[in-house]
Amino acid sequence: MTETTRPSVLFVCVHNAGRSQMAAGFLSALSGGAVEVRSAGSLPADQVNPAAVAAMGELGIDLSAEQPKVLTTDAVQASDVVITMGCGDVCPIYPGKRYEDWKLDDPAGQGIDAVRPIRDEIRARVLTLLAELDVEPVAPPA
Repeated sequence: MTETTRPSVLFVCVHNAGRSQMAAGFLSALSGGAVEVRSAGSLPADQVNPAAVAAMGELGIDLSAEQPKVLTTDAVQASDVVITMGCGDVCPIYPGKRYEDWKLDDPAGQGIDAVRPIRDEIRARVLTLLAELDVEPVAPPA
């Protein structure tokens, strides 16, 4: 019997309170567990951005129990793909990892009307990532 390993993805932004949490939420929901998902921040906030929680809730993805987490080298080493979102050079680089930098507006301090387009762009990028990882989405994207 052969062992199959799930691909693993780490989303990193400064506060781990908006963009990376939304991306992790989408990837977890749309992969149906086929991808191991992590998120972290270089300077984690106290809580996930309430506008991000509300925007994701509109699509049936509940981030209300999530907490910002600090970026560790262990998280980077354990991930196949590392996606940064405005965290600059704080993410350690390890050979053999796939790195991407997603240029996205920061939802910090924004209302839900400003967060929705960011959310929608993240959803589109996550769907592209799933295709690149050869993982079929389990639910149609809302």
